[in-house]
This record gives sequence, C-alpha cells and structure tokens, in this order.
Amino acid sequence: MNISIRQLTAFIKVADNGSFTRASDQMHLTQSAVSGLIKELESNLGIVLFDRTTRQLSLSVVGHHLLPQARRILNEMQLFENEASSLTNLAQGQVRLAVSQFAASSMPAVIAQFAKDYPDISVSLLDCSAENVLEHIQNIEVDLGVGTEVGTEIGTELEFMETEDDIRADLLYQLPFCVVMPDSHVLAQKHEVTWQDLIDIPLITLQGPFLEKLTTELDENIVNHIQQARYKVNFMSTALEMTRQGFGITLCLPYMPEVIDWVSANGLQMRPLAQPVKMRRFFIYQRSSRALSPASIAFKHFLQRYFATHFDDLQSF
Repeated sequence: MNISIRQLTAFIKVADNGSFTRASDQMHLTQSAVSGLIKELESNLGIVLFDRTTRQLSLSVVGHHLLPQARRILNEMQLFENEASSLTNLAQGQVRLAVSQFAASSMPAVIAQFAKDYPDISVSLLDCSAENVLEHIQNIEVDLGVGTEVGTEIGTELEFMETEDDIRADLLYQLPFCVVMPDSHVLAQKHEVTWQDLIDIPLITLQGPFLEKLTTELDENIVNHIQQARYKVNFMSTALEMTRQGFGITLCLPYMPEVIDWVSANGLQMRPLAQPVKMRRFFIYQRSSRALSPASIAFKHFLQRYFATHFDDLQSF
C-alpha cells in the first residue's frame, strides 16, 4: 500500500468542498489530476470514499469514518515539517496556541512582545473554552494551550504535573476572585469583602467553567446563592456593563490591567473576596509524550518570563 500526502490532501479538500472543481482550485491542480488522486487512494485502500452521482458528490460511510484520521495524519506531517524547520534555525518556525477566554484577553500583548524578540516565528492563536484547550492539544491541533485548571485536581504547591491523559500542566500564574460593584454600593464602603457579604445581593455571574470549582470550595449557602444568580451571562464584558448599569454586582478575575482600568474609569470598584481567599490558577498545557519544537519551547519560556514580570500588574487594583 502506497498512500501519499497528496492523496490525503485531495481527499480532505474534496470532502470539505463537496466538489472536485473547488478542490482542484485550492490545490492548484487540474480537476482530472485531483480525481486521479482520489481514485489512486481508493484503489490503494480497496474502498470507496465518495458516493458519486451526476448531480451530487458526498462522502461514503467509510469516507466519513476515515476523514478525521486523514486530518490527524496531515496535522502530524505539518508538525514534523515545522519542527524540522525550527531545528535549522530557532529564529524560524511556527507556534500553534489554544487559549481559554480569560487567557485570550491578555495574549495579544504577549504575542506582540514575543514578535519583537522573535520576528520570524509566527504564532497562530485559537481562542476556545477551557475544556477545548485540552482537546485541541490531545488531537495535536495545537502545540501549547493556556487556560484555567480543568478536570483533574492539581496540588497548590506543584509547579507542574502530568495527568493520565498525556497532558503536562505548568503553573503560569494565579489570580484572586474579586467582586465588582458601583461606587455607591454598600459593599464599596468596606475595605474587605467576604463571600458571606454577597448573600441576598443580586448577583451577575458567568456561565461555564469560570465558577465550577467553587462549588466544592465554599459553604453551601454561598454556593447556592452563586448558582441561583439573578443574571447569568457568557462574557465578562457583559457582566461588567450590567454592573455599571446597576443590575447587581459581579464576580471577576483581574486578568488584565485594561479591565482594572476600565472598572476604575466607569464608576466601579473591585475588591478581593476574603474568608476564604480563592484563587483561580492558569496553566500552560502540552502533550507529555510529545517533544516541543524549539520555537514552541522559546514561546513557552517567554510566557513564563512575561507573566513572572507582569504578575504584579494583574493584581494592582
């Protein structure tokens, strides 16, 4: 069996476009050449990948099953080429990065600074949910991921850990949970705000993993109040604007200086929550069994240095 990268590329392009014509345009080949590649692949495999009629072209049942595997193989080949290129010269290469929502907010500034030091290394950014960060790493769709802790418990004293899912997690930084309220709010007069102070006050919270781990870390009455929040939104920007408009108060992480500045400039105040102080930790994720390219190693080390230097800025409110 002799399967080529060109055959797999043709398979994916035709499947994605549902057309030999569009696939041939993207591959800069003639339509007959692309059709020939598909026939060769089908012959090598001894199966039919596409159901063909005079009016329609669609994946066969077997084709549907094999398409994800073909994508994975091409991703592996792209990774191989990137790593080989990076070995030639550290100043060249590509880093594929997946980041969760909160991490994504601070990444543009990080990447801009990295580009000054490594102008020939390109960084592609994929923003997604915290859970999907790990999924993209496991599927080898990205080299590194940055996001909050997900799934397994990670000891507070550990600088890094390796999970059973072939994932390594290096602690990057941690931020305290805070509450944001209008200047005129009764809690704004308190130097220290506790979780218990939130009871009976209208609350605006984010949906998803932002608050999930708190359900096992706080008293039941506080957890119930958070889970039964009057307003639940998807984006921190929405929660902060609703707080500014007087709908209630919101929980927040001081994840970038611009957020802290926006709070102060819009008649709001931010206070760390105490009794107990709860931190949300952010990690750099990678595949444990896969060696990073020199470009990815350089970016990972840059991230660690950057946040070690700028960590105080993220808490100076």
